[in-house]
Amino acid sequence: MSALVECMNLTKCYTNGVPAVAGLNLVIERGHIVGLLGPNGSGKTTLIKMMNGLLKPTEGVVLINGCEPGVETKKRVSYLPERTYLEVQKTVGDLLAFFSDFYEDFKMDRAMNMLQALQIDPKARLKTLSKGTKEKIQLILVMSRDADLFILDEPIAGVDPAARDYIIRTIITNYNPEASILICTHLIADIENILDDVIFIKNGQLVMQTTVDEIRQKKGKTVDTFFREVFAC
Repeated sequence: MSALVECMNLTKCYTNGVPAVAGLNLVIERGHIVGLLGPNGSGKTTLIKMMNGLLKPTEGVVLINGCEPGVETKKRVSYLPERTYLEVQKTVGDLLAFFSDFYEDFKMDRAMNMLQALQIDPKARLKTLSKGTKEKIQLILVMSRDADLFILDEPIAGVDPAARDYIIRTIITNYNPEASILICTHLIADIENILDDVIFIKNGQLVMQTTVDEIRQKKGKTVDTFFREVFAC
């Protein structure tokens, strides 16, 4: 399969001159579920924002489907940011209708099925719902697209443990197998069973990119345990 994401010497410096991402080189292939893992302040969110065209690199390039982030890549990337951005005055149904109008690949029937499974009323206004329910709705909107790349920043951090299994099933059953999913999370133990590959970064630099099977077979450890060892203080 051809590369879906390519980062070549990707660097981002902020006003203090210290790079948040420094000379990063990596490739994400199609059809993979990849964990983007690292300590706080390691550059994960900066990397994600550059992939989505929300930040411009200081040096280097990131390519999605062979294109730099822009209008064309936004059509093919479905992004779940860490913070909820939805208008609280809107109803759930309003938001589904907006996404359906905005994205040609939005699947209304898929979204309605997920709402029903989570017992979320389409007529409910966001301002009346809990933080966890708002985050579930945002995930439903993101996963109801037929995108090439799904980028999920902390998709299960704000939900109760009882809902995590459903959300994880939602992630793995509602995307095209030719697409890829990049999941950034600190809850490694909760998601490692669905991962194909992991990317470890620290101080904006690539520490390791490998398969989950490689960690389990050669290291004899879970991803969570291995991560703690690699990044132990």
